[in-house]
Amino acid sequence: MASLRISLGYEVEVRGRTREVERRAFENTLAQAELADELGYEAAWLVEHHFTRGFSHSSAPDLVLAAVSQRTRNLRLGLGVVLLPFQPPVRTAERVATLDVLSGGRVEFGTGRGASPLEYQAFQRPFEQSRRIWEESLDAVLEIWRADGEPVTLDGPYFQVPGVSVLPRPVQEPHPPVWVASTSLEGYLAAARRGHNLLGMTMLKGLDDVAEDIAAYRRQLAESGFDPDSRRVALMVPWHVAPTRDEALETAADAVLWYIRRQVNLVTPPGYYDARHATHRVLGQLAAGMAPEEALDVLREHHMVVIDDVAGSREAVRRIAEAGATDLLLQAQVGGLAHEHVCNCLKLFRQEVAPS
Repeated sequence: MASLRISLGYEVEVRGRTREVERRAFENTLAQAELADELGYEAAWLVEHHFTRGFSHSSAPDLVLAAVSQRTRNLRLGLGVVLLPFQPPVRTAERVATLDVLSGGRVEFGTGRGASPLEYQAFQRPFEQSRRIWEESLDAVLEIWRADGEPVTLDGPYFQVPGVSVLPRPVQEPHPPVWVASTSLEGYLAAARRGHNLLGMTMLKGLDDVAEDIAAYRRQLAESGFDPDSRRVALMVPWHVAPTRDEALETAADAVLWYIRRQVNLVTPPGYYDARHATHRVLGQLAAGMAPEEALDVLREHHMVVIDDVAGSREAVRRIAEAGATDLLLQAQVGGLAHEHVCNCLKLFRQEVAPS
Protein backbone atom coordinates (compact mmCIF):
# COMPACT_ATOMS: atom_id res chain seq x y z
CA MET A 1 0.00 0.00 0.00
CA ALA A 2 2.80 2.42 0.82
CA SER A 3 4.15 2.35 -2.74
CA LEU A 4 0.78 3.04 -4.39
CA ARG A 5 0.60 6.66 -5.54
CA ILE A 6 -2.83 8.17 -4.89
CA SER A 7 -4.24 10.74 -7.31
CA LEU A 8 -7.62 12.16 -8.27
CA GLY A 9 -9.50 11.63 -11.53
CA TYR A 10 -12.13 14.00 -12.94
CA GLU A 11 -14.78 13.89 -15.64
CA VAL A 12 -16.46 17.14 -14.47
CA GLU A 13 -19.95 15.64 -14.52
CA VAL A 14 -22.85 18.08 -14.41
CA ARG A 15 -26.23 16.90 -13.12
CA GLY A 16 -28.54 19.67 -14.23
CA ARG A 17 -28.98 21.96 -17.22
CA THR A 18 -28.31 25.44 -15.80
CA ARG A 19 -25.19 27.50 -16.33
CA GLU A 20 -24.95 27.87 -12.55
CA VAL A 21 -24.69 24.10 -12.01
CA GLU A 22 -22.04 23.84 -14.71
CA ARG A 23 -20.02 26.74 -13.27
CA ARG A 24 -20.20 25.25 -9.78
CA ALA A 25 -18.85 21.91 -11.05
CA PHE A 26 -15.69 23.65 -12.27
CA GLU A 27 -15.35 25.68 -9.06
CA ASN A 28 -15.62 22.49 -7.00
CA THR A 29 -12.96 20.80 -9.14
CA LEU A 30 -10.52 23.66 -8.50
CA ALA A 31 -11.26 23.74 -4.76
CA GLN A 32 -10.80 19.98 -4.47
CA ALA A 33 -7.48 20.19 -6.31
CA GLU A 34 -6.29 22.76 -3.77
CA LEU A 35 -7.36 20.46 -0.93
CA ALA A 36 -5.65 17.49 -2.61
CA ASP A 37 -2.41 19.48 -2.81
CA GLU A 38 -2.61 20.22 0.93
CA LEU A 39 -3.35 16.57 1.74
CA GLY A 40 -0.44 15.19 -0.26
CA TYR A 41 -2.19 13.59 -3.22
CA GLU A 42 0.07 12.85 -6.18
CA ALA A 43 -1.85 14.36 -9.10
CA ALA A 44 -5.17 15.56 -10.48
CA TRP A 45 -6.13 13.99 -13.81
CA LEU A 46 -8.76 15.46 -16.13
CA VAL A 47 -10.30 13.63 -19.06
CA GLU A 48 -11.11 15.10 -22.47
CA HIS A 49 -14.59 14.47 -23.86
CA HIS A 50 -16.78 16.34 -26.28
CA PHE A 51 -20.56 16.60 -26.74
CA THR A 52 -21.40 14.52 -23.64
CA ARG A 53 -23.99 16.55 -21.74
CA GLY A 54 -24.01 15.73 -18.04
CA PHE A 55 -21.54 12.87 -18.20
CA SER A 56 -18.47 15.02 -18.85
CA HIS A 57 -18.06 18.74 -19.44
CA SER A 58 -14.26 18.47 -19.51
CA SER A 59 -13.68 19.47 -23.13
CA ALA A 60 -10.64 21.70 -22.39
CA PRO A 61 -8.69 19.94 -19.61
CA ASP A 62 -5.47 21.85 -20.27
CA LEU A 63 -7.23 25.12 -19.40
CA VAL A 64 -8.61 23.71 -16.16
CA LEU A 65 -5.20 22.31 -15.24
CA ALA A 66 -3.60 25.67 -16.03
CA ALA A 67 -5.89 27.16 -13.39
CA VAL A 68 -5.01 24.33 -10.99
CA SER A 69 -1.31 24.98 -11.59
CA GLN A 70 -1.67 28.50 -10.18
CA ARG A 71 -3.51 27.33 -7.04
CA THR A 72 -1.21 24.44 -6.09
CA ARG A 73 2.47 23.86 -5.41
CA ASN A 74 3.19 20.13 -5.63
CA LEU A 75 0.17 18.49 -7.27
CA ARG A 76 1.05 17.01 -10.64
CA LEU A 77 -1.25 17.75 -13.56
CA GLY A 78 -2.54 14.76 -15.49
CA LEU A 79 -3.99 15.10 -18.98
CA GLY A 80 -6.06 11.98 -18.91
CA VAL A 81 -6.15 12.06 -21.85
CA VAL A 82 -5.41 14.34 -24.80
CA LEU A 83 -7.45 12.99 -27.71
CA LEU A 84 -4.63 13.26 -30.22
CA PRO A 85 -6.57 12.62 -33.47
CA PHE A 86 -8.65 15.79 -33.10
CA GLN A 87 -5.95 18.48 -33.40
CA PRO A 88 -2.63 18.91 -35.23
CA PRO A 89 0.43 17.63 -33.35
CA VAL A 90 1.91 21.15 -33.37
CA ARG A 91 -1.02 22.46 -31.30
CA THR A 92 -0.76 19.53 -28.89
CA ALA A 93 2.98 20.08 -28.44
CA GLU A 94 2.52 23.82 -27.90
CA ARG A 95 -0.34 23.59 -25.40
CA VAL A 96 1.10 20.78 -23.30
CA ALA A 97 4.52 22.45 -23.22
CA THR A 98 2.90 25.74 -22.16
CA LEU A 99 1.13 23.96 -19.30
CA ASP A 100 4.44 22.38 -18.28
CA VAL A 101 6.08 25.81 -18.22
CA LEU A 102 3.25 27.41 -16.22
CA SER A 103 3.30 24.58 -13.68
CA GLY A 104 7.07 24.39 -13.26
CA GLY A 105 7.31 20.96 -14.89
CA ARG A 106 4.38 19.11 -13.31
CA VAL A 107 2.59 17.72 -16.39
CA GLU A 108 1.76 14.05 -16.97
CA PHE A 109 0.98 13.64 -20.69
CA GLY A 110 -1.79 11.10 -21.10
CA THR A 111 -2.77 10.22 -24.66
CA GLY A 112 -5.62 8.36 -26.28
CA ARG A 113 -7.63 7.96 -29.45
CA GLY A 114 -11.12 8.28 -27.99
CA ALA A 115 -14.06 5.90 -28.02
CA SER A 116 -16.87 8.03 -29.42
CA PRO A 117 -17.82 7.79 -33.11
CA LEU A 118 -19.71 11.08 -32.65
CA GLU A 119 -16.49 12.88 -31.76
CA TYR A 120 -14.82 11.51 -34.88
CA GLN A 121 -17.76 12.60 -37.01
CA ALA A 122 -17.77 16.12 -35.58
CA PHE A 123 -13.99 16.53 -35.94
CA GLN A 124 -14.12 14.97 -39.43
CA ARG A 125 -11.76 12.10 -38.75
CA PRO A 126 -12.26 8.48 -39.90
CA PHE A 127 -13.12 6.43 -36.82
CA GLU A 128 -11.89 3.20 -38.43
CA GLN A 129 -8.41 4.76 -38.73
CA SER A 130 -8.30 5.99 -35.14
CA ARG A 131 -5.35 3.89 -34.01
CA ARG A 132 -3.18 4.90 -36.99
CA ILE A 133 -4.04 8.58 -36.53
CA TRP A 134 -3.23 8.37 -32.80
CA GLU A 135 0.12 6.66 -33.46
CA GLU A 136 1.15 9.20 -36.11
CA SER A 137 0.16 12.12 -33.92
CA LEU A 138 1.97 10.81 -30.82
CA ASP A 139 5.14 10.13 -32.82
CA ALA A 140 4.97 13.67 -34.21
CA VAL A 141 4.48 15.33 -30.81
CA LEU A 142 7.41 13.44 -29.31
CA GLU A 143 9.64 14.27 -32.29
CA ILE A 144 8.76 17.96 -31.93
CA TRP A 145 9.74 17.95 -28.26
CA ARG A 146 12.94 16.00 -28.88
CA ALA A 147 13.94 18.59 -31.49
CA ASP A 148 14.37 21.02 -28.57
CA GLY A 149 13.17 24.06 -30.51
CA GLU A 150 14.93 23.26 -33.76
CA PRO A 151 12.88 23.21 -36.99
CA VAL A 152 10.87 20.04 -37.60
CA THR A 153 9.63 18.69 -40.92
CA LEU A 154 7.08 15.87 -40.97
CA ASP A 155 4.99 14.60 -43.86
CA GLY A 156 2.51 11.89 -42.85
CA PRO A 157 -0.84 10.82 -44.25
CA TYR A 158 -2.80 12.67 -41.54
CA PHE A 159 -0.53 15.47 -40.27
CA GLN A 160 2.21 17.63 -41.78
CA VAL A 161 4.78 19.90 -40.08
CA PRO A 162 6.47 22.24 -42.61
CA GLY A 163 9.96 22.83 -41.19
CA VAL A 164 8.98 25.06 -38.27
CA SER A 165 10.30 25.58 -34.75
CA VAL A 166 7.59 24.70 -32.24
CA LEU A 167 7.69 26.67 -29.00
CA PRO A 168 7.70 26.83 -26.03
CA ARG A 169 9.68 23.79 -24.99
CA PRO A 170 8.47 21.77 -21.98
CA VAL A 171 10.34 22.19 -18.71
CA GLN A 172 10.72 18.43 -18.27
CA GLU A 173 13.45 17.00 -20.52
CA PRO A 174 13.05 15.75 -23.10
CA HIS A 175 9.30 15.89 -22.39
CA PRO A 176 6.65 15.08 -19.75
CA PRO A 177 6.01 11.41 -18.90
CA VAL A 178 3.88 9.73 -21.58
CA TRP A 179 0.84 7.62 -20.71
CA VAL A 180 -1.52 5.65 -22.93
CA ALA A 181 -5.16 5.10 -21.95
CA SER A 182 -6.97 1.93 -22.90
CA THR A 183 -9.82 -0.34 -21.85
CA SER A 184 -8.71 -3.34 -23.94
CA LEU A 185 -5.88 -5.87 -23.87
CA GLU A 186 -4.96 -4.80 -27.41
CA GLY A 187 -4.47 -1.23 -26.19
CA TYR A 188 -2.41 -2.38 -23.20
CA LEU A 189 -0.06 -4.28 -25.49
CA ALA A 190 0.23 -1.35 -27.90
CA ALA A 191 1.33 0.86 -25.00
CA ALA A 192 3.85 -1.76 -23.87
CA ARG A 193 5.40 -2.12 -27.32
CA ARG A 194 6.16 1.61 -27.25
CA GLY A 195 7.34 1.58 -23.63
CA HIS A 196 4.70 3.99 -22.35
CA ASN A 197 2.99 4.14 -18.97
CA LEU A 198 -0.55 2.82 -18.81
CA LEU A 199 -3.88 4.39 -17.81
CA GLY A 200 -6.72 1.92 -17.23
CA MET A 201 -9.96 1.44 -15.36
CA THR A 202 -11.76 -1.39 -13.59
CA MET A 203 -15.34 -0.33 -14.25
CA LEU A 204 -15.78 -2.37 -17.43
CA LYS A 205 -14.22 -5.77 -16.79
CA GLY A 206 -13.54 -5.88 -13.08
CA LEU A 207 -10.25 -6.08 -11.22
CA ASP A 208 -9.42 -9.76 -11.83
CA ASP A 209 -9.59 -9.41 -15.62
CA VAL A 210 -7.71 -6.12 -15.49
CA ALA A 211 -4.98 -7.80 -13.41
CA GLU A 212 -4.54 -10.38 -16.20
CA ASP A 213 -4.21 -7.56 -18.74
CA ILE A 214 -1.65 -5.75 -16.57
CA ALA A 215 0.43 -8.94 -16.35
CA ALA A 216 0.31 -9.23 -20.15
CA TYR A 217 1.33 -5.56 -20.45
CA ARG A 218 4.36 -6.18 -18.24
CA ARG A 219 5.37 -9.26 -20.23
CA GLN A 220 5.13 -7.27 -23.45
CA LEU A 221 7.26 -4.49 -21.97
CA ALA A 222 10.03 -6.99 -21.25
CA GLU A 223 9.73 -8.57 -24.70
CA SER A 224 9.98 -5.09 -26.25
CA GLY A 225 13.18 -4.29 -24.37
CA PHE A 226 11.76 -2.13 -21.57
CA ASP A 227 12.14 -2.64 -17.83
CA PRO A 228 8.62 -3.37 -16.49
CA ASP A 229 9.57 -1.98 -13.08
CA SER A 230 10.33 1.42 -14.63
CA ARG A 231 6.83 1.83 -16.05
CA ARG A 232 3.71 2.90 -14.17
CA VAL A 233 0.16 1.55 -14.29
CA ALA A 234 -2.69 3.75 -13.09
CA LEU A 235 -6.25 2.52 -12.53
CA MET A 236 -9.14 4.96 -12.25
CA VAL A 237 -11.92 3.86 -9.88
CA PRO A 238 -15.07 5.66 -8.67
CA TRP A 239 -14.58 5.74 -4.90
CA HIS A 240 -16.32 6.93 -1.76
CA VAL A 241 -15.18 6.21 1.77
CA ALA A 242 -17.13 7.15 4.90
CA PRO A 243 -16.92 6.22 8.60
CA THR A 244 -19.41 3.36 8.05
CA ARG A 245 -20.35 1.30 5.01
CA ASP A 246 -24.02 2.23 5.37
CA GLU A 247 -23.14 5.91 5.37
CA ALA A 248 -20.95 5.49 2.30
CA LEU A 249 -23.74 3.70 0.41
CA GLU A 250 -26.40 6.17 1.47
CA THR A 251 -24.24 9.10 0.36
CA ALA A 252 -22.73 7.86 -2.90
CA ALA A 253 -24.70 4.93 -4.36
CA ASP A 254 -27.05 7.00 -6.52
CA ALA A 255 -24.26 9.24 -7.81
CA VAL A 256 -22.00 6.30 -8.71
CA LEU A 257 -24.75 4.39 -10.52
CA TRP A 258 -25.72 7.52 -12.46
CA TYR A 259 -22.12 7.89 -13.58
CA ILE A 260 -21.48 4.22 -14.38
CA ARG A 261 -24.50 3.96 -16.66
CA ARG A 262 -23.34 6.94 -18.69
CA GLN A 263 -19.71 5.83 -18.78
CA VAL A 264 -20.50 2.29 -19.90
CA ASN A 265 -22.87 3.48 -22.62
CA LEU A 266 -20.16 5.75 -24.00
CA VAL A 267 -17.25 3.31 -23.86
CA THR A 268 -19.11 0.10 -24.77
CA PRO A 269 -21.82 0.41 -27.45
CA PRO A 270 -24.80 -2.01 -27.21
CA GLY A 271 -23.15 -4.69 -29.36
CA TYR A 272 -19.74 -4.58 -27.64
CA TYR A 273 -18.27 -7.82 -26.27
CA ASP A 274 -14.96 -8.37 -24.57
CA ALA A 275 -12.56 -9.96 -27.05
CA ARG A 276 -11.42 -12.69 -24.66
CA HIS A 277 -14.91 -13.62 -23.49
CA ALA A 278 -17.03 -13.32 -26.61
CA THR A 279 -19.91 -15.31 -25.12
CA HIS A 280 -20.86 -12.59 -22.65
CA ARG A 281 -20.82 -8.84 -22.38
CA VAL A 282 -18.31 -7.13 -20.15
CA LEU A 283 -19.28 -6.96 -16.50
CA GLY A 284 -19.76 -3.22 -16.43
CA GLN A 285 -22.23 -3.40 -19.30
CA LEU A 286 -24.23 -6.09 -17.53
CA ALA A 287 -24.23 -4.21 -14.23
CA ALA A 288 -25.44 -1.03 -15.89
CA GLY A 289 -28.66 -2.79 -16.86
CA MET A 290 -29.43 -4.32 -13.47
CA ALA A 291 -31.65 -3.06 -10.67
CA PRO A 292 -29.73 -0.59 -8.44
CA GLU A 293 -29.08 -2.90 -5.48
CA GLU A 294 -28.03 -5.81 -7.68
CA ALA A 295 -25.85 -3.56 -9.82
CA LEU A 296 -24.04 -2.20 -6.77
CA ASP A 297 -23.36 -5.70 -5.51
CA VAL A 298 -21.71 -6.67 -8.82
CA LEU A 299 -19.79 -3.42 -9.16
CA ARG A 300 -18.45 -3.54 -5.61
CA GLU A 301 -17.65 -7.26 -5.66
CA HIS A 302 -15.38 -6.83 -8.69
CA HIS A 303 -13.85 -3.52 -7.50
CA MET A 304 -15.32 -1.68 -10.47
CA VAL A 305 -16.33 0.87 -7.86
CA VAL A 306 -15.49 1.16 -4.17
CA ILE A 307 -18.14 2.44 -1.76
CA ASP A 308 -17.09 1.38 1.71
CA ASP A 309 -15.81 2.18 5.17
CA VAL A 310 -12.13 2.64 6.06
CA ALA A 311 -11.40 -1.06 6.53
CA GLY A 312 -13.09 -1.99 3.24
CA SER A 313 -11.26 0.78 1.43
CA ARG A 314 -7.91 -0.36 2.83
CA GLU A 315 -8.60 -3.86 1.54
CA ALA A 316 -9.56 -2.49 -1.88
CA VAL A 317 -6.32 -0.49 -2.04
CA ARG A 318 -4.39 -3.65 -1.18
CA ARG A 319 -6.16 -5.59 -3.93
CA ILE A 320 -5.50 -2.89 -6.53
CA ALA A 321 -1.80 -2.82 -5.68
CA GLU A 322 -1.72 -6.61 -5.78
CA ALA A 323 -3.25 -6.50 -9.27
CA GLY A 324 -0.15 -4.69 -10.52
CA ALA A 325 -1.15 -1.02 -10.30
CA THR A 326 1.40 1.56 -9.20
CA ASP A 327 -1.09 4.44 -9.15
CA LEU A 328 -4.71 4.77 -8.04
CA LEU A 329 -6.82 7.53 -9.58
CA LEU A 330 -9.61 8.16 -7.13
CA GLN A 331 -12.84 9.37 -8.71
CA ALA A 332 -14.26 10.96 -5.62
CA GLN A 333 -16.15 13.71 -7.45
CA VAL A 334 -18.55 11.52 -9.37
CA GLY A 335 -22.15 11.73 -10.50
CA GLY A 336 -22.84 15.16 -9.08
CA LEU A 337 -21.94 14.18 -5.52
CA ALA A 338 -22.09 17.17 -3.19
CA HIS A 339 -18.80 19.04 -2.77
CA GLU A 340 -18.91 18.61 1.02
CA HIS A 341 -19.13 14.81 0.72
CA VAL A 342 -16.23 14.75 -1.75
CA CYS A 343 -14.01 16.79 0.56
CA ASN A 344 -14.88 14.55 3.50
CA CYS A 345 -13.94 11.51 1.41
CA LEU A 346 -10.61 13.02 0.35
CA LYS A 347 -9.70 13.84 3.95
CA LEU A 348 -10.72 10.48 5.39
CA PHE A 349 -8.94 8.57 2.63
CA ARG A 350 -5.68 10.42 3.25
CA GLN A 351 -5.96 10.29 7.03
CA GLU A 352 -6.97 6.66 7.54
CA VAL A 353 -6.99 4.63 4.33
CA ALA A 354 -3.67 5.51 2.69
CA PRO A 355 -1.78 8.21 4.61
CA SER A 356 0.78 10.14 2.57
